[in-house]
Amino acid sequence: MIAVVDDDASMLKGIARLLDAYGFATKVFASAEAFLGLDDLADIDCLLLDVHLGGMSGIELQRHLRASGCTLPVILMTAFDDKATRMQAQSAGCNAFLHKPFVANLLLGAIEQAAPGT
Repeated sequence: MIAVVDDDASMLKGIARLLDAYGFATKVFASAEAFLGLDDLADIDCLLLDVHLGGMSGIELQRHLRASGCTLPVILMTAFDDKATRMQAQSAGCNAFLHKPFVANLLLGAIEQAAPGT
């Protein structure tokens, strides 16, 4: 199960369709806060997370998850790629960092690297 968090509805829909075409089950969330509303993260294998969200940012969510002991693999993505954002993402412990728009093979490779066997 791949959880996808993005506040862009068309991006969220497109990623879900792409992952579905490759046989992945997905859960989609329009905000970090909606994702945090999950009762149980046990069925989530990997989190695909936009950096720039309304409210809590993707990097803030990742830091929150790590601080609470969650070891869920996280792939961060952004359309606003810069050195400072990459450094923040790496220091927060992301498994991969993708610049939007990305080709399907980059996403699939990042998922395989972050959560092998998913």
